[in-house]
Amino acid sequence: MVKNSYWFHCGRCGSLFRARSLATDVRVCTNCGRSPFLGFGAVAPEVQAQPAVADIQVRHDTRNSRRKRKMLPVMAKVLLGWLALVVVIVVGAQFLVGTGFETKKPESAPQSQVTASEADAALINRAMPLLQKTIGSFVDARTPEEWSQFILAPIAAAGRIDRYYSFNPRMNVVTERLNLTHFGIVNLPAGKAIECYWGADGGEVLDTVFVEENGEWLLDWNHYVRYSDYPWASFLAGGGDEVGEFRLLARERLADERKNEDTISIALYAPYFGEPGKLGLASPEFLIKRSSKNGRMLDAAFKLNKNGKHVFDSILPSIDPQGLVRVRVKVRRIKEADKNQFELEEVIACHWFSTDVPGVEIPEDSPTK
Repeated sequence: MVKNSYWFHCGRCGSLFRARSLATDVRVCTNCGRSPFLGFGAVAPEVQAQPAVADIQVRHDTRNSRRKRKMLPVMAKVLLGWLALVVVIVVGAQFLVGTGFETKKPESAPQSQVTASEADAALINRAMPLLQKTIGSFVDARTPEEWSQFILAPIAAAGRIDRYYSFNPRMNVVTERLNLTHFGIVNLPAGKAIECYWGADGGEVLDTVFVEENGEWLLDWNHYVRYSDYPWASFLAGGGDEVGEFRLLARERLADERKNEDTISIALYAPYFGEPGKLGLASPEFLIKRSSKNGRMLDAAFKLNKNGKHVFDSILPSIDPQGLVRVRVKVRRIKEADKNQFELEEVIACHWFSTDVPGVEIPEDSPTK
């Protein structure tokens, strides 16, 4: 054994050899006979059978370096792949938006009939306690002076109230048993009003409209009682004045058979208060020129009704008999040879609200036959 020798690692052949601690330029590997070129520190004599610690560390570091070098291309590919995916998503989203294709939004929950808009819903919520107070106070009132506190335009209606109740009995309603069944906004010319159907304990239906005035919600009394100057059946029999204003229901007679005629044939019926499905005596036939204003208004009203729509954007379901439309008319009675003849002087409106606005769009020209 070489005295004062140590174990060294040959950087050429990778073997271990024993040599004296000399300068690296004169040390020679005993295995390959070449200069080891690289020196790696001595190893203690007690571990002579094992590779040098320095060599183990270097080879470990070398393997790690190779592994890292191998992993770099893989990581680069992964990053490039992610970048490509992000680009595809961004470009694809822009394309979809540009073509008008959008992700379908969840459908909102069905809304009740009163929430046509947030403003309408807020109006209903704010007004409902006042509406209930108005209708309750009105049906509990017993004199015209009391009624006038809860109705729209009470001064103008004062004379009509006396006249109406002189011919028509007042229906008794138990306020505590009124049941609100339907309600919604109606866009009257003067502004928004609120329609309500109330069920009474006797099975009657109260069809009401409330209009806000000076912070109070007042009942449209003319609409409520279907005001007419005189009971329709009595007028047809010859009672009352020769000319009267009436709120009635109109039916078009033989609509399909007469669609090519230049006149429209209608019959008029008085509604029953509280019983919307009930009809009274029909009037004689009225023949109205289709090209006249009255004829065009009626034709427009029947078409609106046929399409399932209502005047002033009302959303409440119709409670009138099918095919009939509400009209406010002025009728003249003419007595000839002891026989009464009737003439429809004017169709004032195609509704019962307290406004003279027709409620339908009247064509300028004759309607299509």
